[in-house]
Amino acid sequence: MLKRISGSWFDFYHPNPYEGDTWNSTTQQFTEQDWDKKLEEMAEAGMDTLVLLQVALHGKAFYPSEVIPLRWDTVCPDPLEAVLKAGDRLGISIYVGLGFFTTPIMGSLSITGDRNRLRYEIADELAARYGHHSSFAGWYFPVEAAIHSYFPDEYISYANELSAYCRKVGPQKILIAPYGTRSIVADDKFVDQLKALEVDYIAYQDEIGVNRTTFEAVDEVFAKLREAHDRAGKPLWADLEVFRFQGKVLYPGAPERVIRQLETLSGHVDKILCYQYLGMMNKPGSPVHAGDESSVKLYEEYMAYIRKHGLI
Repeated sequence: MLKRISGSWFDFYHPNPYEGDTWNSTTQQFTEQDWDKKLEEMAEAGMDTLVLLQVALHGKAFYPSEVIPLRWDTVCPDPLEAVLKAGDRLGISIYVGLGFFTTPIMGSLSITGDRNRLRYEIADELAARYGHHSSFAGWYFPVEAAIHSYFPDEYISYANELSAYCRKVGPQKILIAPYGTRSIVADDKFVDQLKALEVDYIAYQDEIGVNRTTFEAVDEVFAKLREAHDRAGKPLWADLEVFRFQGKVLYPGAPERVIRQLETLSGHVDKILCYQYLGMMNKPGSPVHAGDESSVKLYEEYMAYIRKHGLI
């Protein structure tokens, strides 16, 4: 059954150098009202689930933090409060990223030392400061599981330990989004790993945007994942990569390619998120346009497609 994209990642400032160059400077200027308008635009496009990549970056926080006193110079004094408040109003579920605090890259799976300490202290702070928001639905762990046929054992230990803590202090739901999807061997060992992983949702990257796989391979591996997840009793989500690289910068993928991704994934998964609406799609005439002008074309053609098929 054909599905729409019903969720997306977003960020206050993209963590990897150059990739977010078409929207980073814009989102730094967003006011609280601008964030409200942007989330409203995403909700209008049928998105009910958003995943915030990080709450701090390069050792500076995007919200008033005692754990990381240095602050990003954003026009909005507390963009995290702004998006959670908008999410409350719009009925959106938001998963808050717990990682990338000091590094622009993948970070560390370490269960000792300062980086690990920050995860727990920031989880405490976020739960205390923002836990009253109905939109604060759960946590996202942005340190990605690098699958090579199977989940690394150390990743399962990391995710389970952090999940157990997060469930104690705040929202109960946990989301992860592994890469290496194309390599998965969905056998009994993999099913046992799924059962052992103490997370609620796994949104596998389709790896089309990073040009590491083919549509035929995506169809095959997600069919195997469907069977494995059914055996493990876990929902199966997808992370549809709507971007393409131009040099080191992210730009919207061709609409026909994105629609083919949607069609390929729909028959296998329970829910499709995308990476990411922000910067890659914009409603025509949006007062909070963020990204290259080609993002309007992707929005228009995608919206026309899902309207044609009665998906919104």
